[in-house]
Amino acid sequence: MHDTTPTRFTRRSALTAFGALAATSLPSWAQAPGDKVVRFILPNATGSGVDAITRSAQAALGKALGATVVVDNQPGAGGIVGLQALARAVPDGLTLSVVSNNVVIFPSVYKTLPFNMPGDFTPIAICGYTPVVLVVNPKVPATNAKELAALLKAKPGELNFASGGNGTILHLAAEMYLDEIDAKARHIPYKGVGPMVTDLIGGQVEFGTVALPSVQAHLKSGALRAIGIATSQRVPAAPEIPTFVEQSVPNYVVEAWFAVIGPKGMAAADVRRVHDAVVVAFNAADVKETMAKQGNVINVSSSEHAHQFFRSELAKYAALVKKAGVELQ
Repeated sequence: MHDTTPTRFTRRSALTAFGALAATSLPSWAQAPGDKVVRFILPNATGSGVDAITRSAQAALGKALGATVVVDNQPGAGGIVGLQALARAVPDGLTLSVVSNNVVIFPSVYKTLPFNMPGDFTPIAICGYTPVVLVVNPKVPATNAKELAALLKAKPGELNFASGGNGTILHLAAEMYLDEIDAKARHIPYKGVGPMVTDLIGGQVEFGTVALPSVQAHLKSGALRAIGIATSQRVPAAPEIPTFVEQSVPNYVVEAWFAVIGPKGMAAADVRRVHDAVVVAFNAADVKETMAKQGNVINVSSSEHAHQFFRSELAKYAALVKKAGVELQ
């Protein structure tokens, strides 16, 4: 026989039922069993500026997110491979990325892309910027901006400059420099900053622009020589490197910013959760100290500002690419 005794509906049972119902509609983040893993797909090679930044904040991000943070480097095509992987990821807050200016430059230098920028992504926070430094192989007979400009003009199109890939911020930064001094050089694109720096040290290419953290050790060892830093003022991490502004190249200032983004369609709650964790992690004392030593400047924006910033940067770099005469790929 079935028990026909009426169920007593109390306030406690109502709350219990409501709680069970709410649990079924919680975002995937809250339902993830056991130790959560958050994967940061980096569209950059190991050893790049973005890679150094992410790994410097990795432990703090893991603590703030309450998860194990895994860094997944997926370089290729200047960063398009990694970005495509991120665009295809489930928007559950468990797959993210740290990206640089490259992502807003791509639409201006590639005829077609396997994703829409920024439409296929969720900007979460602009975290800060990294100084860009122009370096040469020590065998290049130039120790400052004036000498390098004279050398380039004496040998138009004969010297090679490296970048981490066609259309990347490092490529565009070098093109901007050449445009400022009215000189020519051959562009040699690499699949990532690591191979680029290796060939700069080996002398296969004469010069290139690169994020300061990627070459600090090589500058100290003498494997590479800094010509100048593309900031408005000298940076505390490398006060011995003069700016181009003080070397009579007043308009050559490049900020290589970095940001945290996710796939399109992230729930508002997940965006807030990740943003709050990014604020905590990047402002942790040990992380800020490491970032400062690398030369990075930390200033975490709101997610609302990040959305606006991405759109304004798209327009800004479209104009810069056109001015520099970068050929569409």
